[in-house]
Amino acid sequence: MSDFRLLPDLARRDVGGAVVSANDEAFATRENLITPGPAVFDPSTFGPKGKVYDGWETRRRREPGHDEAVVRLGAPGVVRGIVVDTAWFTGNYPPEAAVDGLAGDTWVPLVARSPIKGDTENAFDVQCDDRITHVRLRIFPDGGVARLRVHGVAKPDPALLAALGSVDLAAIENGGRVTACSNLFYSSPQNLLLPGPARSMGEGWETARRRDDGNDWVELALAGPAVVRVAELDTSWFLHNAPGSASLQGRLSDASPWEPLLPRTPLEPDTRHRFVLPGAGPVTQVRMDVFPDGGMARLRLHGSFVPQA
Repeated sequence: MSDFRLLPDLARRDVGGAVVSANDEAFATRENLITPGPAVFDPSTFGPKGKVYDGWETRRRREPGHDEAVVRLGAPGVVRGIVVDTAWFTGNYPPEAAVDGLAGDTWVPLVARSPIKGDTENAFDVQCDDRITHVRLRIFPDGGVARLRVHGVAKPDPALLAALGSVDLAAIENGGRVTACSNLFYSSPQNLLLPGPARSMGEGWETARRRDDGNDWVELALAGPAVVRVAELDTSWFLHNAPGSASLQGRLSDASPWEPLLPRTPLEPDTRHRFVLPGAGPVTQVRMDVFPDGGMARLRLHGSFVPQA
């Protein structure tokens, strides 16, 4: 993927992230930094502390220094990009920001102190291969940030996965990720791999209506080489726009041919479908085709790693 923003956001609240500390949140609470979805703005909302912002905002500094907030990633992993989103902050955004990551017990730089713009998704590529568990956002000297997005690939504890045995091989928290898809008109396909059930149609993956003879699809990289034994295709909340049918294929590498895992199978709307798969060989990639288009809430691929994984 050329755009790191297509990778999962490891810090989102619905992945398990949390803002564990902030030195100041006088105007707007720190927890807003990791709220899923874009920040919203209502010009009419004022509270006891002034204008209500959907973000994190600190007071005006009257002495040297900077403000900072620390986020525990919901899925520790390798960070490939950071977005410091200052949406709706126009006269009160910080002119500069920096981001560090906690690798073990050491803070390492992810984004050097850099200029940022107001009301903008300020995107930064990250060149660091360490496993990061927390990130620290520093703003200079003060101001407001709407969202902090930490895009990357989860790197779970191998001992935990081994102890669990059968796991969801596609889950973001276990290292699964979407690598390609045909259409993301309404929502990101990474939503398919989020923890827990979808709470609305907006928390799934939905494509535009097709007006041709083709179909939509999504490709995944699993957490590692594994045998997939049960597939769960969940169309919850999609009442009149679920796919009519779906199929699954798997392969071991980019050079390997796609092999069938689940033949094209009819689907019901607003339903959690579970399919026991035949004993196919190990795969590292899975492709789901939906016919012809529509929405899916979650995709679970339960199985176990092969010994070399």
